Amino acid sequence: MNFAGRLVLGTIVVLLLAVAVLVGTSEVSLRRDLESDIEQSLEHEALLVREALPADSLLWQTAIRRISREDGHRITLIDLTGRVRAESDLIGDSLPRMENHLSRPEVQQALSGVTGVNRRESNTLGRPLIYVAVPGGPGAIRVAATLDQVDAIVHRAQRSVLFAALLALIFGSTLAFFAGRSIARPLTAITAAARSIAAGTLPKFPRSGVPDIDLLVRALREMNGQLNERFDELRRERAESRALVESMVEGVLAADGRGRILTANPAARRLLGYSPEEPFPELPQLFRAKGAREIVDAALEGESVPAREVELDGHTVIMSARPLPAGGAVLVIHDVTDLRRLETVRRDFVANVSHELKTPLTSISGYAETLLEDRPDEATTQRFLAVIHANARRMQRLVDGLLDLSRIESGGWSPRPELLDATAILRETWSLFAGRAAQADVRFRTSVSKDAGQVWADADATRQILTNLFDNALRYTPRGGEISAGTVREGDGVRLTVSDTGAGITREHLPRVFERFYRADPARSREEGGTGLGLAIVKHLAEAHGGSAEATSELGGGTTINVSLPDPR
Repeated sequence: MNFAGRLVLGTIVVLLLAVAVLVGTSEVSLRRDLESDIEQSLEHEALLVREALPADSLLWQTAIRRISREDGHRITLIDLTGRVRAESDLIGDSLPRMENHLSRPEVQQALSGVTGVNRRESNTLGRPLIYVAVPGGPGAIRVAATLDQVDAIVHRAQRSVLFAALLALIFGSTLAFFAGRSIARPLTAITAAARSIAAGTLPKFPRSGVPDIDLLVRALREMNGQLNERFDELRRERAESRALVESMVEGVLAADGRGRILTANPAARRLLGYSPEEPFPELPQLFRAKGAREIVDAALEGESVPAREVELDGHTVIMSARPLPAGGAVLVIHDVTDLRRLETVRRDFVANVSHELKTPLTSISGYAETLLEDRPDEATTQRFLAVIHANARRMQRLVDGLLDLSRIESGGWSPRPELLDATAILRETWSLFAGRAAQADVRFRTSVSKDAGQVWADADATRQILTNLFDNALRYTPRGGEISAGTVREGDGVRLTVSDTGAGITREHLPRVFERFYRADPARSREEGGTGLGLAIVKHLAEAHGGSAEATSELGGGTTINVSLPDPR
């Protein structure tokens, strides 16, 4: 039942209770007052009868009958023994047969000298009467009147009260109905506003004109404003947290207590091989690696797992997990594969540098000690000094190569490209090796395409690329062989090519020839004085130009190095 209905029903109940109480109390009060008035009237009448009663007892019957006809009340004369001496309502000669009235309470009181009053049903008339008896006459004079008049007056009053109550009930219910509607309408509007607040839509607040309801509306409006501010703050914090998680390089997974994944950032999807739309399985079934499953099980059981290194599908990752207060867990995955690879490269680099420096240092130290201690002849001294000088130059080339490579990798150097004449720079760079080539009987040939006559590149970097490529080619090309260099148009750039007719490189070594210190034939390379850094420098210089470097070779069929240099943009 709505508010208006309850208000109308409550009003009706209150009015009915009020009418019931009013009717009950008015009946008792009215009846008591009327009966008191009748008692006084009957007592006054009894006193008048006592004064008007004749001295002759034979006339008593006639006198009281006459008086009774005038006032309509029953009059009875009773002697001291209780015998009825006269009765106004006597029929025929029934007076001797009337019962003795000495036991009547009002008669006893009158005979004792005081006015007696009693209400009871008359044995003679069979109706309720009110009896008033006063001392006098033969003993007591009693006057009685029926209560029919009292009942009629009370009933009329009750009907009047009930009619007035009915009118009050009708008007009160109507007023309660309209009052309830006037109050219920703003309450209904307040309910709609509260539902709009809960749904996140714009609420409409009513104006009722009722102070208490207006206070409620004002409080609701203030609450809505505070909720909006808090929701905006929560949304802002949530957006910031989401942006932070989305931008993390570590993979983040959040799962509920049943293992269902609720949140997965792009790094986690990329690391685990899932597309943005592809659903995840439950967390316990996500990993096949034993170490990862152990971490997941521990976290779902409520245990925090510190960072632990795990091998995961060919990747080395560091995983940590923390349980959530409401059940579930957050899993953080950090891919350290590149870091571990760099650590391996660093260890290999230190080992290679140490190894590369150890050989010339050993030679320099040994020959220098011999010169200091044995003091050989002039020819031997010159030969020892030549060895020391050669190893010192080898160390110098190694240090220069390392410095160049470090400068390029660290970003401390950037190319300054310009248009270079391909034929001119090829011949200019080769001129540095022409003497060595002539001694080794190695021919040199250039082949520059018409559409690739110019190269967009840094001049010094291009010379260094060609120097390293010519040096390697000349070192591995046998006597009577040939080295060719040229340019070819390739897409949006020029491909610079250096080929030789040397022994070539086996297939298993080919992918690693651009790694620093990597040698397909270490013994021959060191014998020829190579540092193992030339091709690594070539690759980094090409990539600094936005290009690339690749090698093709067959065992016994020579080697070709291709360097792609893009056109200006």
